[in-house]
Amino acid sequence: MKKNWKIIVICCCILLLLAGFSVLKEFQGRIPSNDITVTGNTGGNLNNHGLFAEADGRVYFSNAYDGGCLYSMNPDETDLKKLTSSSVNSINVGGNYLYYYLDNATGGKGLGYVIHTYGVYRSKPDGSNSKCLDRQAAVTMQLAGDYIYYQRYNNTDFTKFYKIKTDKSGQKLVSDEIISPNACHNGIIYYNGTDKDHNLYALDTRSDSTSLLLEGNICYPVYAYDYIYYMDASSNYRLCRYSLSTGAVEVLTEDRVDTYNVGSGYVYYQKNDADAPALMRMEADGSNPEVVALGIYSDINLTSQYAYFHEFNSDVPMKRTPHSYIEVSDFNAAKQAAMASD
Repeated sequence: MKKNWKIIVICCCILLLLAGFSVLKEFQGRIPSNDITVTGNTGGNLNNHGLFAEADGRVYFSNAYDGGCLYSMNPDETDLKKLTSSSVNSINVGGNYLYYYLDNATGGKGLGYVIHTYGVYRSKPDGSNSKCLDRQAAVTMQLAGDYIYYQRYNNTDFTKFYKIKTDKSGQKLVSDEIISPNACHNGIIYYNGTDKDHNLYALDTRSDSTSLLLEGNICYPVYAYDYIYYMDASSNYRLCRYSLSTGAVEVLTEDRVDTYNVGSGYVYYQKNDADAPALMRMEADGSNPEVVALGIYSDINLTSQYAYFHEFNSDVPMKRTPHSYIEVSDFNAAKQAAMASD
C-alpha cells in the first residue's frame, strides 16, 4: 500500500513539474503588450524601403555590403554586429523586439540561402528567437501598438492591406485598397488614397476607421513635427506640408522631388533636374536649401546622427553624411564588418 502511495506521489510530482515547465514556456513565449503610441519606424525611412531603424541607443540596418543582411550598431557607427544571414527591409523596432521583412532570394549567404525563405519576421534585438509571423510577401510594414500593419502580396489576391498581432494572432484584412501604413504617429496612420482618389486620410488603429484630412493629389506622406509632409503630384511633385493643428498647407520647395525623408530638423530630398540633379537638404520649414551631393541618389534613410543613401541603381557603395555638417563619405564601417563576417 505504501509503495502504491509513493508511486502516486512521484507521478503527481512529475505532472506538477511538467505543468510548471509548460506554464513557464508559455510565459517566456508571450509577447508583452505595446502601448498604442508605439511605432516601429519613421514614415520617411519606410518610404525608402526601411533600411535603417533606431531605438534605445542602437541602430538596426540592412547592410548592402553583405547582401542586405541585418546588422546593429551604435549611432556613431561603432560596435557593429551581424544579426541575420538573409536580406531584410522594412525594419521596425518596438517593445524589445525587431520586426522586418526577410527574403533570402535577394541576398544572404550560407546554407539557409539555398532554401528560399521569406515573410514577415519577429526577433529579439540581438537577432535571436526569430519567428515568422506571415509567410507571404510584404511590400511595406509598420508596427502600430500591438499590430503590424502591412501590404500583403501573393499571386492569388495580389496586394491588400492586412494587420497581424505581434504574437502572430489576430490576422485580419483591413482593406482591399493598397494602403501604405508608413506614416504613423500615436496610433494614427496617415495615407493617400489609391483607388478612387489621392486625398490624404487618417486611419485610427484603435478602430481601423478612416477620415478625410485633405483633398489633393498627394503621395508619400510622412509624419514629423505635427505636420504631414507630402509630394504634390498635381504640381510637378513639389514638396509640401500640412499642419495637423491648423490645417494650413505650406509649399517647401518648387523643385521636382523623386524621394525624400524628414528627421533631425531637416528635409533631405532628391532633386529631379535634367541638367543638375542633386541630393538636397533644407530645414524642416523649407528654409536654407543646400546641396548634399550632385547626382542621382535613392533610399535616403535617417538616424539620429547620419543620413544614409546610395547612387540610383547601385546599392554600394553606401554613402552617408552627418547631420551636424555636410561631408559625404562611404559607410566604411559597414563594409569592414561585412568583410569580417565572411
